[in-house]
Amino acid sequence: MSHPEVHGVVVLARNGDRSECYQHPITYKPGTTESTPLGEVQAHLLGSYLRDVYFNPDSSSHIHGISTEIVNLKEVHVRVKVGGEGASVFDSATAVLQGLFPPNPKNSITLANETTVVAPLGGYQYVPVETVEPSNDRSLESWTDCPSFQNHVKKVLSSDSYKKAEKAAAPFLNDVRDFVFGRPTTMENIYNLWDYMSAELVHNITYAHRLPPTFIEQARGWADFRENAIFSDENANGIGNVASRTALSSIIGALQRIAFNGDPLQFMLIQSTYQPFISLFHQTEVVKQHPELAAIPDHGSALAIELRRAPPPDAREFLRFKFRNGTNEEFRTINVFGHREDIPLTEFIYRLEGSIIHSNGEWARTCGIGYSSWLSLPESVSNMTSNNKFLEGTLVLGMIFFLMMFTWFGSYLFKGYRRRRSALRLRGEETGLQTTYGAADEKASLQYRD
Repeated sequence: MSHPEVHGVVVLARNGDRSECYQHPITYKPGTTESTPLGEVQAHLLGSYLRDVYFNPDSSSHIHGISTEIVNLKEVHVRVKVGGEGASVFDSATAVLQGLFPPNPKNSITLANETTVVAPLGGYQYVPVETVEPSNDRSLESWTDCPSFQNHVKKVLSSDSYKKAEKAAAPFLNDVRDFVFGRPTTMENIYNLWDYMSAELVHNITYAHRLPPTFIEQARGWADFRENAIFSDENANGIGNVASRTALSSIIGALQRIAFNGDPLQFMLIQSTYQPFISLFHQTEVVKQHPELAAIPDHGSALAIELRRAPPPDAREFLRFKFRNGTNEEFRTINVFGHREDIPLTEFIYRLEGSIIHSNGEWARTCGIGYSSWLSLPESVSNMTSNNKFLEGTLVLGMIFFLMMFTWFGSYLFKGYRRRRSALRLRGEETGLQTTYGAADEKASLQYRD
């Protein structure tokens, strides 16, 4: 089945090369890291590649009707994960956008005095990004600060398959001690060992000359095994898939906007790290046809989800998935849920809607965090994409209502019958406030599914 017209695209991209990034083997709390010029080049190459595929009118995958020279900010939306590896992810997003929307002399303005002013750097195009910080939005980093996920990690590490792999990896872990300089050479710490070795191999010529053959391949293989086991689950709505279950809120929301003719959005870029890729390939059953994708994607990788509209009389929307591992290969089409062709948008949403985590409240419950615990955190009173001010206002009204009711109740008990009439008047005012709060709370419940 052919669906030639691409009406919009959502791209999930991994950051480019960066310095070593230690992350705790159980909690996955990340350390600091910085992007490198190599990483920025990788991201820029990805942006240029995406531009050639989707913004070039001569491309067979050109997005129908999108602005091709000067960016139309209504057509483009960018979300960037700035939690773990935040600096390198943000820099990568900037470089991708530079490749997507290169400087253009047409990015200019004519003033009232008839002077033409071109934007700096020969018409540089400034594209705003939405930074997604886990302190108030869990959609792009849902695996940290999550007790249920930590329990999942411990369960994986104690499983028979993991113990078997740990035993098989023991000779390599013993041999690699002299090349990781005091870092724990355990299977539990294998991702950090591989990450360190990989960074040194790229940036340290002395290390590159000393590292024995096959060591980096062995480290990568065991790291792939561990991270694939951690960021996957037998059930689509399992905690092991939490990385993709939250990211899908943004992905499907964007696809629905693109499908709606009244919304100008046509291109969304989600710049993130490796975790959502693994989970998404499992959750959508891609790994059944492509087992090689049950692994850590390379720096600069990208998954493109194209929304294609069928020709009349069908007029339905279909999705085509394309993956590019790193910057040295072309997009290749991959299929989800056992399909051998594009999947209808409606079917894709139907298969996933029961597993998607739409808000911080849902994330807290999934992670086993009690209401009283997460209510005090900033992220627990905000939706994953917007409207946190609405809930904050609702909570303020609720606190005011509680204080006024407490005041009235104290007056009723201790001040006697003589002041009863004024207390009743105060109660009448509070009843109006209670009605307002109740309506707002009902609206919040519908909106946030809390």
